[in-house]
Amino acid sequence: MNIELITFCGYFALILLIAFFSYRKQRSNTDFLLGNRSLNFWLTALSAQASDMGSWLFLGYPALVLSQGMFAAWAAIGLTVGMFLNWHFVAPRLRIATEQLGSLTISSYFENRFNDASGSLRLVSGIMSILFFTFYISSGIVAMGVLVESLFGLSYNLGIIIGLLIVVVYVFTGGYCTIAWIDLFQGFFLLGVIVFIPCYLLMEIGGIHPVIQAVSAKTLSTSLLPDVKALTLWKIFVIAAGWGLGYFGQPHILTKFMGIRHVSEMNKAKYLGMSWMSLALGASTLVGLLGIFLFHEGLPDPQEVVLKIVKTTLAPFFAGLVLCAILAATTNVMAAQILVVASNLSEDFYKRLFRKQALPKEILWVSRTSVVFIALTGLTIAYFKISTIYQLVLYSWSGLGASFGPLVLLSLYAKNINKYGAFSGIFIGGLTAAIWPYFDMRYQWKVSSIIPGFALSLIAIQSVSYLTRRYINDAEVSPT
Repeated sequence: MNIELITFCGYFALILLIAFFSYRKQRSNTDFLLGNRSLNFWLTALSAQASDMGSWLFLGYPALVLSQGMFAAWAAIGLTVGMFLNWHFVAPRLRIATEQLGSLTISSYFENRFNDASGSLRLVSGIMSILFFTFYISSGIVAMGVLVESLFGLSYNLGIIIGLLIVVVYVFTGGYCTIAWIDLFQGFFLLGVIVFIPCYLLMEIGGIHPVIQAVSAKTLSTSLLPDVKALTLWKIFVIAAGWGLGYFGQPHILTKFMGIRHVSEMNKAKYLGMSWMSLALGASTLVGLLGIFLFHEGLPDPQEVVLKIVKTTLAPFFAGLVLCAILAATTNVMAAQILVVASNLSEDFYKRLFRKQALPKEILWVSRTSVVFIALTGLTIAYFKISTIYQLVLYSWSGLGASFGPLVLLSLYAKNINKYGAFSGIFIGGLTAAIWPYFDMRYQWKVSSIIPGFALSLIAIQSVSYLTRRYINDAEVSPT
């Protein structure tokens, strides 16, 4: 057994041990899904960030930088700005509102916020959440397969099964608090690893100058702003907005805000989380640029740039630690996403539609069973490897952002929105994001689906709410 594999097994044995010891603490679905709103600002900050940056940070984003150069960093800039705005404008208000309304999920928050007794809001939001999260989870499973196949020489299919088993076990046993504590530990660990790689290599090759020369020699961008032409500025907007807007509608991140113990600690969590994010994305950008320097002929699969760097430059033990960090980043996101979908299936479908008087223990076990179900569904998609990690993440990110982002913002800041507008916004935003890639590929618009989806959702919420307000008021005062 090689050193990388020993390191990997030891690391994840520790993670599973943490999950096992927290198993008995889960007494209800509130404990399992939101940790009884008991997290401190350290746990909230690192859990929110670590559950955001998964395989995309180590595999998807460096691959983008490898193929496009420095200009690709606008994706990181858009994400950083979007997350800061999310922490500042959404997190505190959402935490207060969901506790006041007794909501454990985003879907139940929408239902309670707009007094929807029909269950239609829960149904449409649950469907959109499950649809896009299934593809999101499959991107993490694909990353697992690529990692195990590349580093251990095992088959891709075996890799996705091993990775999924790890995630399912510690989500099934531990729930929200376990994931938060694991996120805290793994957040510091993977930040140290992603920062270590470029710092070590830059010292080895004599600084950033050789890297810039290599990027320039391949006629790739060495600047964030190559020129000030209208087309370049439009591309910057499309890249930055295509990623940044998505933060307002990501349930696996929004639920982290909902679990903090005191709203007064949200500001400290914001600055801690943003510091982590800025360092991680900056280091990941450097990794992609270093890949251009180290692999002059390019790579058959750009997603493996970090893996190739690790295998060719680091000692086996440190290579094993990097592998653990990449898998940690991937499992963090998958765990948070699987937990959200489990909450949709248990709270928004089973409890709301079938068993309104179900006991807490019953709902808890439905949630745990849902963890297994959604994991197997994601495994099926990953098995066929229909797309790259980057494309799967972008599709899912855009779909969730367009479905929920506009309504989250308006529900917290607008008073004239009703349930009809809310339903229309979720449906039109999600539908646009789901079908847009087909038209974008056919007509080569090269615009992320979240931009039209977000805009149309905003318009639908406002216009349908306006049009139905008069009808509802007239019906209320009508003698018939």
